[in-house]
Amino acid sequence: MLIYEIIMVAMTAIRANVLRAVLTTLGIIIGVAAVISVVAMGDGAQRRVQQQIQRMGTNVLTIRPGTGSFGGVRNFSQRLYVEDAEALKNESNGVLTVAPEASSGQQVTYSRYNAHFEILGTWPEYFQVYDHHLLVGRYFTEGELQGRRRVAVLGHNVMQDLGEIPPETMVGQTIQIRGLPFEVVGVLEEKGEAAFMRPDEEIFIPLSTAQYRVFGGRSRLSSIYVATPSPKELDQAYVEIDRIMRHRHKIRPGEDADFNIRNSADLLSTFNETNRTFTLLLGGIAGVSLLVGGIGIMNIMLVSVTERTREIGVRKALGATRGNILFQFMVESLSLCILGGLLGVAAGFGAASLITHLTTTQTFVAPAAVITALAFSAGVGLFFGIWPARRAASLDPIVALRYE
Repeated sequence: MLIYEIIMVAMTAIRANVLRAVLTTLGIIIGVAAVISVVAMGDGAQRRVQQQIQRMGTNVLTIRPGTGSFGGVRNFSQRLYVEDAEALKNESNGVLTVAPEASSGQQVTYSRYNAHFEILGTWPEYFQVYDHHLLVGRYFTEGELQGRRRVAVLGHNVMQDLGEIPPETMVGQTIQIRGLPFEVVGVLEEKGEAAFMRPDEEIFIPLSTAQYRVFGGRSRLSSIYVATPSPKELDQAYVEIDRIMRHRHKIRPGEDADFNIRNSADLLSTFNETNRTFTLLLGGIAGVSLLVGGIGIMNIMLVSVTERTREIGVRKALGATRGNILFQFMVESLSLCILGGLLGVAAGFGAASLITHLTTTQTFVAPAAVITALAFSAGVGLFFGIWPARRAASLDPIVALRYE
């Protein structure tokens, strides 16, 4: 019952100065809100990238040209060729699905409309590697690849920039790529942004057609994509690709490779590490507000001890122990911080929602972030409330009663 009375006395003291209590907790409110909104932005970005990686495929390895050296200085890019992709396809016991890529931005026209698109030359296996599905029509075939046929498969959003014509009516139509006519044979379903790839805004044509008819005879590849049946085979596939590519490029074991092999897990890991660093940095800056708020609470509690010196003397004269006084002022300090923390959580949720609605940034408020912010604000209340509470508890009752 005594503890309940001490808590009620502390709450009464807070209610007696509501405005001062709210202003005192303002630093805590801003700090908690900042921490929650910053962490929400970081978690939202991480979830978005994870979704994009899932769209791109978790069982895909990407081979890109590395850098070479001249005179001991690494300063120029090596090249990948169709022969590299063919070697991977033929020497991997048929386990790997290989799709080379050569890409370039080109002007595309249809009727009276024209726009700039990324033209991606590849093999038919590309659609299998990245699990693309047709909205209408078909993919181009191996025969069309070998025959350098001028056929094209459109990304889902291409027609929005070419007159917003219904995709169903585009199959069989002719578009102009760099002035050359191409027959549209299919339109893909919407895929969405996948990591750094935007398949919905791309046009896919046979690799041989791209190299010899559109890109001016350029034989080098932008990259080679290799898919395994499941993510479990990625490590084995990595070793096999490295062996085949080193043999093709005449690179001895132990020497630096002139190509890079990456998978989506590496990309996700790199992003998460960078995102974690920035989140901790911004969260630390926001945490400074909590410390400033704690100092403000300590200041107000010291003022409160001075204002209520006679009250403390009366309570001690009536039998209140040093522990009772200490507990009362600790409850007041803790209550102020918890109140500020709850208001900060509400403000943090509101800020995260506002960021999502006003920008394209996705946010996600994790329960762990809310619990951590509340625990930290409570810890601030305990830490910065100790000194004022000890000062109040150590007052001599006779001196306190004589205080004017």
